[in-house]
Amino acid sequence: MDPAALGPHVEAKNLVGGQWKSTVATQTVIDPLTGADMVTIPSTSATEAREFSTLMAATPKSGAHNPLRNVDRYALYGSVHAKMAAEMRKPEVEDFFTKLIQRVVPKHDAQARGEVTVVRTWLESFSGDSVRQLARSFGLPGDRPGQASNGYRFPFGGVAVITPFNFPLEIPSIQTMSALMMGNRPLVKVDEKVAIVMEQFLRLAVHCGMPPEDVDYMYSDGAVANKVLRDGDARVTLFTGSQHVAEHLVVDLKGRVKLEDAGFDWKILGPDVPDAKHQVSLALTLSLTLTLTL
Repeated sequence: MDPAALGPHVEAKNLVGGQWKSTVATQTVIDPLTGADMVTIPSTSATEAREFSTLMAATPKSGAHNPLRNVDRYALYGSVHAKMAAEMRKPEVEDFFTKLIQRVVPKHDAQARGEVTVVRTWLESFSGDSVRQLARSFGLPGDRPGQASNGYRFPFGGVAVITPFNFPLEIPSIQTMSALMMGNRPLVKVDEKVAIVMEQFLRLAVHCGMPPEDVDYMYSDGAVANKVLRDGDARVTLFTGSQHVAEHLVVDLKGRVKLEDAGFDWKILGPDVPDAKHQVSLALTLSLTLTLTL
């Protein structure tokens, strides 16, 4: 894929059960600069989404690995992270993600490249033995012979990560890899207007050794995603987005949610803004437009 040559011929796909799959219906994402069709993405129906909810429900509460089972997978993800960080240090890979982010979100090169740098640094931090260290347990002597208390960091099992448009790479990538390295099986749903970025990140992860069946990635609207979470009995859902949707999920998922952010965020304009009044007006217009399209 070439970020400079996107068009309706570029077809995004869901990742489910370890396979990249298309859907019967599709839709196109509009280029925010030109208004032309930029990429064709799946429009997952409620029927097609059953595969996602079935896999989520079938995931054991003990996860794919934990301190007592399949412990070699901690080292696996330490290796995957190291290889991904090495790939993202290559100028051509850094440029690829930077330009792809800019195609879907109106960001300065420094802002878009900053996302790539943050993710790469995070991967480096959790490479090698660092993943195993996160699962460190504890032991406490009892108050009589033969008694002791031991605590272990266990995964939840089938979980979900739902993220918005404003950070197409940084938010979903770090949250998804965090869930994976601790043994969870996450269903990842990114705002479909920017989801092509995270899809490419997951393809990089598979290229670097991540088992493709460890994570599911879905393009869909909110109603279909909500049905998957309910039918799949998501153990925990990490949601970043609006307060309205967050309150809805709290009720539907019976409180099994973690909210990263919700509500109105202030925009801070730096000293390099040539016309502050014009930029404020532009930011307000863009925020209103995005709100109406969500």
